[in-house]
Amino acid sequence: MAGGHMSRKYFGTDGIRGRANGLITPELALKVGQAAGLVFQRGDHRHRVVIGKDTRLSGYMIEYAMVAGFTSVGMDVLLLGPMPTPAVAMLTKSMRADLGVMISASHNLFEDNGIKLFGPQGFKLSDDVEKQIEQLLDEPIDRRLAQSASLGRARRIDGVHDRYIEFAKRTLPRELSLDGLRVVIDCAHGAAYKVVPEALWELGADVIAIGVEPDGFNINKECGSTSPEALAKKVREMRADIGIALDGDADRVILVDERGHVVDGDQLLAVIAQSWKEDGRLAKPGTLPRKSGPRHGAHAGRRPLRARADADAGL
Repeated sequence: MAGGHMSRKYFGTDGIRGRANGLITPELALKVGQAAGLVFQRGDHRHRVVIGKDTRLSGYMIEYAMVAGFTSVGMDVLLLGPMPTPAVAMLTKSMRADLGVMISASHNLFEDNGIKLFGPQGFKLSDDVEKQIEQLLDEPIDRRLAQSASLGRARRIDGVHDRYIEFAKRTLPRELSLDGLRVVIDCAHGAAYKVVPEALWELGADVIAIGVEPDGFNINKECGSTSPEALAKKVREMRADIGIALDGDADRVILVDERGHVVDGDQLLAVIAQSWKEDGRLAKPGTLPRKSGPRHGAHAGRRPLRARADADAGL
């Protein structure tokens, strides 16, 4: 036991993650679907789960294995296709699902993949619930499988991109417009390659999109929030007003200013905090530290801002 928490075999700080067909095998994905499906069967209603993913080649394998797991314990499955992690969390709540799943390894390269679970309100699972799922992963559950007439169904859902774009736009003031702004967006060949350029365009921006040609292998490769050099170069080349870099599942962001300089997560948080203070939205305003020394190392100046991947998260 460390830090008051029981050590866990499968779940880390952000779901289950590892090498595709190494740790993350079809067998494990099927078992996670069965175990999570059993844990979230509460009541007599027809239970459902939504599944989103990023653009990794292994996403197909894991997605269909999880469909088999969920349907085998009687849960209906709604397949979203490539969608940002915050969108999956939002749609879990919006579609009144009992469970949400995001298949992604975030900012890692294509060789890795992962499984992240959300409860019915779109929030990450508690340690206690993850522990319940882990216990079922190592137990035979043959006797708890659904009867033939009670097996689940699976279907792909159309229009989810439009739902998320409208949700994201509603988090902004209605009068807000990006007219006159030239924006470069780097989607890291990942989950946001469709929705984010479209959302920015609908808000009025002149959008230049890069990292929007996923092929299963190029996610996060020399692009996105882990490699903002390509974005900075494009901003300078196109004389854009701002650049936005996302990671593979679009739950973290780095900005580039009009001169091509990286604006990291600490600076973004400071701007947000100042804005919230001016609007009276801070429950308990804090004080600035007396002095903060420079960061060093490979990630100095490049700390991304990590979005809350829940029902309150926007773009």
